Amino acid sequence: MSQEQPIRYGDVFPELHGELAEMLVTPREAAMMQTAETTMLGRTTRGGAAAIMQSAAARNEKAGLVAPGDLNSVAVEGGVTVTETDLPGRRVITESIGGQIVGQFSQRAPLHMMTPATIYQQDNGKSGGLITIGEALEAAILTVGQKPVEWSDAAAIQAAEVRATGRTSIIPGGVAASAQSAAEFNSKTQKHEEKTKLADVLMNAASRLPSDKPATRRDAEGVSGAEMRNDPYLTPHPAGVAASVAAAARINREK
Repeated sequence: MSQEQPIRYGDVFPELHGELAEMLVTPREAAMMQTAETTMLGRTTRGGAAAIMQSAAARNEKAGLVAPGDLNSVAVEGGVTVTETDLPGRRVITESIGGQIVGQFSQRAPLHMMTPATIYQQDNGKSGGLITIGEALEAAILTVGQKPVEWSDAAAIQAAEVRATGRTSIIPGGVAASAQSAAEFNSKTQKHEEKTKLADVLMNAASRLPSDKPATRRDAEGVSGAEMRNDPYLTPHPAGVAASVAAAARINREK
């Protein structure tokens, strides 16, 4: 007879209660949690519920306390699940067995799921202050940083620079000048991988502006108009430069 102490769900997840807490952790349920984690997150998380269950189940199986195919009734009835709740800029992952939570953590939302508004809600400017036009330009890197610079982008960046600095002419070597050079280069380049991306011209935009100011609704309208007029479809990019300035202006207004 095995001298190994059985590992129950309540031993590894102290927050559990009732019948489930007294049940032995089985390999099959650990595999179910691993599948659920992988489906939701693309991998098994280190220190997550699946890893904890696999370790406990392996010890129970080695001790001859459970068989590979054993399955507890509570897990059958309530299921083994991993769900997510989307919040501004983040998502909360909840892992459950039999309807009881065994793990919960949050992580930054994937960039392709983020918008300028969610980025600002997660980190809205320096020390919670008003968001400047330069910061709005930098924030666009997170949403469309890998987008090749087009003439509509260059026009929007120029409009943003003019409104941030109050200068009507392009600043030599500035953000707008870099954007125009990139748009010109990209118009003559066929290979996508060789094109200059928005991240290349917007990096450290705020510090490259000789002066800056909080984004307002009028600034957003000016930048959006410039981007739209230079777009072949007369439509601003939903997460582009104009959208970033508009989100900054909206949050500033709410403050």
